[in-house]
Amino acid sequence: MIRKGAYVLFLRFHDDVETEVGSLGRIFLKAGDYCYVGSAMCGLDQRLSRHLKHQKNKRWHIDHLTSMCDDMHAYEHEGPSPSECELATLMVSLGSVPAAKGFGCSDCDCQTHLFRVDVKTVEKALEAEKMTVFFDRRAVSEGQ
Repeated sequence: MIRKGAYVLFLRFHDDVETEVGSLGRIFLKAGDYCYVGSAMCGLDQRLSRHLKHQKNKRWHIDHLTSMCDDMHAYEHEGPSPSECELATLMVSLGSVPAAKGFGCSDCDCQTHLFRVDVKTVEKALEAEKMTVFFDRRAVSEGQ
């Protein structure tokens, strides 16, 4: 069964990061914690498993960051999923700071889908949206 839905990636950088991100050009992120909201309408498990790998071809904006972060966790929504734009709005309402204009939102009207966060904001977001840690069901079914 192919699952679909919105998700949140939490990324941690121990050091400041500066990288080229496609048409956005160079972006700079201070060391710290960030969250990225996204969606996968044609395979949530495949998308999140791909994001959690450091080595990959860079296809999406987030690939540039997931390949260089020091720590990363993925969360998915239990039950009917909000849209990634609704999750972005939630992150702003909880006090998250937009981190890079246009990041991950070339197909919508959001300012960004990448936010600088703190631990309390993360906890509030996970609780508010009943998010659970992603676990790759394919790996279990394939005996990995």
